[in-house]
Amino acid sequence: MTTTLISGGTVVSATGRVEADVLVDGERIVAVLQPGSELMGTDVAASVDRVIDATGKYVIPGGIDAHTHMQLPFGGTEASDTFESGTRAAAHGGTTSIIDFAVQTYGQRIEDGLAAWHEKAGGNCAIDYGFHQIVGDVNEASLAAMRKLPDEGITSFKMFMAYPGVFYSDDAQILRAMQVSRDTGLLTMMHAENGPAIDVLAQQLIDEGKTDPHYHGIARAWEMEEEATHRAIMLAKLTGAPLYVVHVSAKQAVEQLAWARDRGQNVYGETCPQYLYLSLEDQLGAKSDEWGAFEGAKWVCSTPLRSRAEGHQDSMWQALRTNDLQMVSTDHCPFCMKDQKELGLGDFRKIPNGIGSIEHRMDLMYQGVVTGEITLERWVELTSTTPARMFGLYGTKGVIQPGADADIVVYDPNGHTSIGLEKTHHMNMDYSAWEGYEIDGKVDTVMSRGKVVVEDDTYVGAKGDGRFLKRGLSQYLI
Repeated sequence: MTTTLISGGTVVSATGRVEADVLVDGERIVAVLQPGSELMGTDVAASVDRVIDATGKYVIPGGIDAHTHMQLPFGGTEASDTFESGTRAAAHGGTTSIIDFAVQTYGQRIEDGLAAWHEKAGGNCAIDYGFHQIVGDVNEASLAAMRKLPDEGITSFKMFMAYPGVFYSDDAQILRAMQVSRDTGLLTMMHAENGPAIDVLAQQLIDEGKTDPHYHGIARAWEMEEEATHRAIMLAKLTGAPLYVVHVSAKQAVEQLAWARDRGQNVYGETCPQYLYLSLEDQLGAKSDEWGAFEGAKWVCSTPLRSRAEGHQDSMWQALRTNDLQMVSTDHCPFCMKDQKELGLGDFRKIPNGIGSIEHRMDLMYQGVVTGEITLERWVELTSTTPARMFGLYGTKGVIQPGADADIVVYDPNGHTSIGLEKTHHMNMDYSAWEGYEIDGKVDTVMSRGKVVVEDDTYVGAKGDGRFLKRGLSQYLI
């Protein structure tokens, strides 16, 4: 087994930072050597196989992106990143674990949907991976299958209050699934938008000839997110189920989460980089010689981008500071413009919903440290430690301590990252949603379970390095 010493760096956790060396033996961290520790003063470097010099750099637990969609069928096409390409891009960006979504479609057995995702991911991932379960057809068989999910290492499931005819569940179905959540400890994840009402608004816009991509966000008004978030909270309160609301973008939805949390409910929420940095105004102003106003399709996602003039982005940052939102995931669901996004030319409803960000989450959130939006410790907490706790991985993932997996990122605060299709882009997309963004920091070295997978801007891992993560129940609930 290979031994590695990461020396001279500043180890950053969710609770503080310390000058320390990190000793790795095989796949695990075996010691964090601070001044005064037993091994300090001995020549540890001479006894290991490799030394990584982290002088002047941060040593942090590898990022955990708890919301990704590799190879997801959607809108008549499929997300363009495979598990191989998407996890390789994640590694480049300092993410060492993902949790993707196994899909049960209408009329399908949960067991068969899960098996299909194991087949897609198995032997193909560059980093470790787990699954949530999308429940798209609530019936007696589905409810029975959900009770067995913890035995498979799947301890969370997702439902949709949006997308009628695709994934949509009505309130009665949600209530029945939440009763299983209450009984088993499974965490209910919710896409909270009022789908039937959105469909009416979208049809009315199309009838008025309003077909450009930014009307996607007009149809999916913040009222639709606030209302559905409140409804999900009340169903969770009634049943006693823990609730995790995904991709929160509207400040009014955050207010609903804060209200429920202040009452002592097990209610949590995530946001995504796009809701911190991008806006409806950016999308409206996006035009190019090639695509014209359809350029805005690059940023069509659900929930949609919100108006900067209304203060949604500032409110998301504030919610991260106050812990009214607990995590930042990507909802990575990439589609190319050619042959995919262009399916919606002339009708924004047909644009596949999704943005590719898995490679840039750690950098974009670090820029929030640089600009004073969050602390260095909060950066680690939002991107690694809380995801591990929320989804039953903490102790093995999300922390640098003896016994934990050696998922470690050396991050250089004096480096610089220019994001763009011709620069740092490794996702399987023909554009970058983050073209032109500049980051005052840089991923230096990435280690996954003790193996260096990225160094000197080069991927040095291998297909199949990643293993399936059998998760425990949430370690974050009150």
